[in-house]
Amino acid sequence: MKSKIQPAHNDRRSLMPGGKCLLVGAGPGDPELLTLKALKAIQNATVLLVDDLVSDEIVAFAQPDARIVHVGKRGGCKSTPQAFIEKLMIMAAREGENVVRLKGGDPFIFGRGGEEVEHLKAAGVEVEVINGITAGLAAVTSLGVPLTHRQHAHGVVFVTGHAKPGDAGTDWAALATTAAQARLTLVIYMGVTGSQHIQDQLLQGLPADTPVAIIQNASLPSQRHAITTLATMRTTIAHEHLQSPSVIVVGDVLSGVAMLAEQPEEQNLREFG
Repeated sequence: MKSKIQPAHNDRRSLMPGGKCLLVGAGPGDPELLTLKALKAIQNATVLLVDDLVSDEIVAFAQPDARIVHVGKRGGCKSTPQAFIEKLMIMAAREGENVVRLKGGDPFIFGRGGEEVEHLKAAGVEVEVINGITAGLAAVTSLGVPLTHRQHAHGVVFVTGHAKPGDAGTDWAALATTAAQARLTLVIYMGVTGSQHIQDQLLQGLPADTPVAIIQNASLPSQRHAITTLATMRTTIAHEHLQSPSVIVVGDVLSGVAMLAEQPEEQNLREFG
């Protein structure tokens, strides 16, 4: 059910009783990975502003008479302007609505949640953040691999592969050197489009045979993944037709699953079937 929020007659009026906004993490897509707190927030919402990556199964938890507004934001596609989304949240809260801004993953990990909290607070709107499982964690967990490991990785870095216009973006070569020295796992969001540049720069500080996993649609029935090395990352993405939304994981924590991927399928079945 889709609906548009009508502007208030006076955008500067005080909040009506009960008006507030919750930034809710919907997790990576699997409805069973919702937190109980997120589920309760969705069920109690009177207005939901829903990101493009939130599954229909999760939106279905909303009450039947809730107003649902789809505000898709995905790289390479037509997106709802961020300023318009913030204006909708403020208007709905000022009308006394219980507003849920429903985001894929976690609102505070590449979800622009920080910007939205700042704007809501500046407008005098009560705001709360409910965390969700981020796609980077769900993606690597689906392969049976940890993000940290006492023998392989002493830490993890979440980094975006998509820089805003006019921003030089991440210094991948410097990050690669740090990751090699500190034994870090790299989890790259929104990196498929720029994967050739990312690969070339990471190779300046990491070995060519560093294991890499690319996971598309993490936690969903449509999930696909490929295991490769840093030297062949871009080639693998192209060959396997992997697309956004995908998470790229780089690091030695993938060594075990990489070894299995290199073995013939028949041998894997004999040893682990």
